[in-house]
Amino acid sequence: MVIYQLFMRLFGNECSTNRPNGTLEENGCGKFNFITDKALQSIKKLGVTHIWYTGVINHASQTAYPTCGITASHGSIVKGKAGSPYAIRDYYDVDPDLAENVAERFQEFEQMIERTHKAGLKAFIDFVPNHVAREYCSLAKPAGTADLGETDRNDWHFSPQNNFYYFPHTPFAPQFSLEGYEEIPAKATGNDCFSPSPSVNDWYETVKLNYGIDYLGGGCGHFNPIPDTWFKMRDILLFWAGKNVDGFRCDMAEMVPVEFWQWVVPQVKKEFPHIIFIAEVYNPSRYRDYIFRGKFDYLYDKVGLYDTLRNIVCGFEPASAITQQWQNVSDIRNHMLNFLENHDEQRIASDFFAGDAEKAKPAFLVSTLLTNSPVMVYNGQELGERGMEAEGFSGLDGRTTIFDYWSVDTLRRWCNGGNFDVKKLNQKERKLRNFYQNVLNIKLKEKAAAESCMYDLTWMNFDNPHYDTSKCFSWLRKADNEVLLIIANFGHEAASIRLNIGKHAFDFLQLHENKLQTVTDLLTGETSVHTFTPTTTFDIMINGYGGAVLKLKTD
Repeated sequence: MVIYQLFMRLFGNECSTNRPNGTLEENGCGKFNFITDKALQSIKKLGVTHIWYTGVINHASQTAYPTCGITASHGSIVKGKAGSPYAIRDYYDVDPDLAENVAERFQEFEQMIERTHKAGLKAFIDFVPNHVAREYCSLAKPAGTADLGETDRNDWHFSPQNNFYYFPHTPFAPQFSLEGYEEIPAKATGNDCFSPSPSVNDWYETVKLNYGIDYLGGGCGHFNPIPDTWFKMRDILLFWAGKNVDGFRCDMAEMVPVEFWQWVVPQVKKEFPHIIFIAEVYNPSRYRDYIFRGKFDYLYDKVGLYDTLRNIVCGFEPASAITQQWQNVSDIRNHMLNFLENHDEQRIASDFFAGDAEKAKPAFLVSTLLTNSPVMVYNGQELGERGMEAEGFSGLDGRTTIFDYWSVDTLRRWCNGGNFDVKKLNQKERKLRNFYQNVLNIKLKEKAAAESCMYDLTWMNFDNPHYDTSKCFSWLRKADNEVLLIIANFGHEAASIRLNIGKHAFDFLQLHENKLQTVTDLLTGETSVHTFTPTTTFDIMINGYGGAVLKLKTD
């Protein structure tokens, strides 16, 4: 599985005004209809199997659509003009900004999903279970559906049948200026801030959903009878599964009790067996709990592999540190989702990360081809997008804004009037995209990259004077009689490598010796002749910030 995270508000928006804190009219916005057949085919050609459409569900925004009965959210509790896609204001509606005809926004969304499937791709959307916008109110909920908070006793701080946590008789009074917005009683804030006075650094635009845990009463769970929020959120998942999406990326899933996931995921899968659940979980000690009890298909491997690869690229850790990270999740590695960018993280090419997308090419080889884990690419990553603009609320932070109306230079030029080609990309961008395309298609098409076992060659090269384990990382993948030898060079200089493979690797993978063999580098198509035995070194030159994916046959 190769996922392309497509941020809806940015994708296809070719308006280049980019006024900081600009309105939708000034800066434009991506649309469902911008996801054309051409766009989808170009994404698929990159080596993608699934698209994560980010920011689909209707969220808090300072833009109003009065003819459709949609008012603007109060400016004091919206981050940015466009608002965070993780401050949902109506779980049963799509974001009106994304429609060319707002009155037909849901039809436009459904048509986009239909085009995605027609292109041979699958579609994920976000599910945001932990919190909602402070002014949450569903205008589109099905008849007979009670709104979140509608039946709450707001004179109680906690009840397992309440949807929110309250501070009875206490007004919402954040630690910053608040003009004209009133909330009495105040509700707890989404990042587990159980105070009526969140700071500017809290998720103040959101309120925490109550799944039956009494946080201020000792943290006890009250799950019998089943809390009301569980039923409401299950119905929301079933609603969207019924709209033909193929899965959910579940925002901050670890902030929701695992008991809820244990209860809800099997119910959704019983009715929609194809649905995939991906969890954003950052606590490694909880990984297995959310996989085996919570029934998640995949978890973010952020704290492990992402953080380690970033540190290696930035020179803070040796390449050999990768070994410990894959070993830490060796029993669940097929459940881990690898990535180098997403909407929360800084762009690789930003001054806050590597400063140059080329420097992370070896990290992408590892992220994509080390194990059978799925991998994710964030739109613009494959073009070297830098994210070095102060768009408005987000400021200059090396990320592409999720709060503002904006367009992205590299994506604009790749879009090229709806042609989705490389004509307006410079030579460096074209080469980088071609590299991503080669690596991702190797993952999809090579059996030894998709469904094989892996052998880490680090340990037998620690004392090798012709192999620098602080800069280089190598491993083998094997399926049937096909073998891939993959080498990543994190150093800026070319490395003349004499790699020990050793008898244990040959025995473990049941490899046959070939004294002379023609080897093909799947990244370049170039062939060369090498000795492949456990008693001789495998000699090769690897460019700086480069790598090789060498295909051998062992009969």
